[in-house]
Amino acid sequence: MRIDIITVLPELLRSPFEGSIMKRAIDKGLVEVHFHNLRDYTTGKYKSVDDYPYGGGAGMVMLIEPIDKCITQLKNERSYDAIIYMTPDGETLNQPMANAMSLYENLIILCGHYKGVDQRVRDHFITKEISIGDYVLSGGELGALVLSDAIIRLIPGVLSDETSALTDSFQDNLLSPPIYTRPADYNGWKVPEVLLSGHAAKIDQWREDMAYEHTKNRRPDLLDK
Repeated sequence: MRIDIITVLPELLRSPFEGSIMKRAIDKGLVEVHFHNLRDYTTGKYKSVDDYPYGGGAGMVMLIEPIDKCITQLKNERSYDAIIYMTPDGETLNQPMANAMSLYENLIILCGHYKGVDQRVRDHFITKEISIGDYVLSGGELGALVLSDAIIRLIPGVLSDETSALTDSFQDNLLSPPIYTRPADYNGWKVPEVLLSGHAAKIDQWREDMAYEHTKNRRPDLLDK
């Protein structure tokens, strides 16, 4: 998989890809991540990527021309499965979306800034708009990181135990059940006996039951799905 991230702040993005699971995926050659500084696609003296909105109002708007130049150059080099714009009014990211996108080969993520991008960018270049929640951030970079992590960890070979991702919360519209590790008794707080029984069928049933109860108590809306 190749992920191209278009941003005005590439320095904000690099560090998270230099550690943990995302670094492991890159080192294994399972994913390539490239950052494209939008200011490199401007021709003005001050490398400006924004201007005042037509019709007046507060805030600045990202210019269409440098975005067009960047996306067009990338599309001339390869085909893309999706061109994603990170925006608060996009479709809220969920696990099924991450599952589907983990099968993509090439992906562009555009990070918004200021008051957003010229609407013509959304009308003519963007194929999917994604939000990571009902709140506003200073820019789309943090959202792009969340999306990238959610996708990359699902690529076969990235996790040391590939079955781990299959038991994560939301994979089957249930939250994960409680989990425990050693010691079995800590300050009188004991691990449920069934988990120590070695009886695989009973353990699986306990986990299924607890996942259902956990979801019913915390996210009953998931059960409707």
